[in-house]
Amino acid sequence: MQSNRLGWILLAPTLVILFFFGVVPFFYVLWLSFHQWNPFAVDPNIIYNGADNFRALVFDQGFLSSLGVTVAFVFFAVLSEVILGYVLAQAFMKDFPGKAIFRTVHTLPLIMAPIIVGSIWKLMTTPSIGIIPTVLDDWFGYDLNIGTSALAAFTVTVIMDIWHWTPLVTLTLIAALASLPADPFEQAQIDGANKRQIFWHITLPMIAPALLATVFIRLMDALRTVDEVLMLTGGGPGSATRYLGVHIFKEVFPKTNYGYGSAVSIIVLYLTIVACWLLYAALIAPRNKKA
Repeated sequence: MQSNRLGWILLAPTLVILFFFGVVPFFYVLWLSFHQWNPFAVDPNIIYNGADNFRALVFDQGFLSSLGVTVAFVFFAVLSEVILGYVLAQAFMKDFPGKAIFRTVHTLPLIMAPIIVGSIWKLMTTPSIGIIPTVLDDWFGYDLNIGTSALAAFTVTVIMDIWHWTPLVTLTLIAALASLPADPFEQAQIDGANKRQIFWHITLPMIAPALLATVFIRLMDALRTVDEVLMLTGGGPGSATRYLGVHIFKEVFPKTNYGYGSAVSIIVLYLTIVACWLLYAALIAPRNKKA
C-alpha cells in the first residue's frame, strides 16, 4: 500500500504536466471545433455553430485532396522506412569495417530539427544550384523541378521523410533483434529451415511488438508532418504536397480560421486512432486469440 502511494507521488509531476499540456489543450480544441472564430475579423467573438465545421469537411475539396495525398505519403514513407530499417538493422547486427562510423553517420538525421531537414533538402533540390537536380541532369538527362512537377515534389517529400526517420526504425529494430534468444534460431537451422522460413515464423513474430510500436510512432508522426514539407515545397505545386498537417497550418495561420482548423485537427486525431487500431487488430489480435 505504501509502495503504491510512493509510486503515485513520483508520477504526480508527470501527470500534472500531461494534464495541462495534453488533456486541457485537447478539450479546448474540441470545444473550439464547434465554434466559428476569427480573432482578426471585424467580429472577433467566438460564435457557436454546432457541427457546421465538421459538415463543411465533407464538401471541402481542399481537405479531401489533402486526405488523399496524406494517405499515399504515409503508406509509401512508413512502409519504406520499416523495410529499409529492418535491412539496416540486420546489417548492423554483423561486424564489418567502418561499422561504428557508418552507424554514427546513419543516426545523424535524427538529431536535426524538422525545419532544418526541410532547409537542407530545399537547397539540395533547388534547380541550377542543388546537387540532386545537377546529378540527375548530368547523368540521366532528367530535369528535376519540384516547383513545377507534382509527382517529383511528392516523391522528394517521401524520400526526405525516409532519410530523416529510417534511423529511428533501425535503432528500434536493432534493440529488438539484439534481445532475441539464440535457441529458436539454432533449432530451426538444425531442422533444416531456410532464411525465409526463419524470418516469417521466428524473427517476425518475436519482434512484432517492437515493430508494431515503431509503426505506430511513425504513423502518428507522418500524419502530422508539417515543418519539413512547408520548408521544402510549401504544400505545392498546387496541392500535390498539401498534407493534412500543412492543410491545418494554412487554415489556422494564414486564414486565421481557428474553428475550422480545430475541426480538421480532431478529424486527423480520430483517423490516427482508427488507423492504429486497425493495424493492431490486423497484426496482434489474431496472434492473441491463437495463444
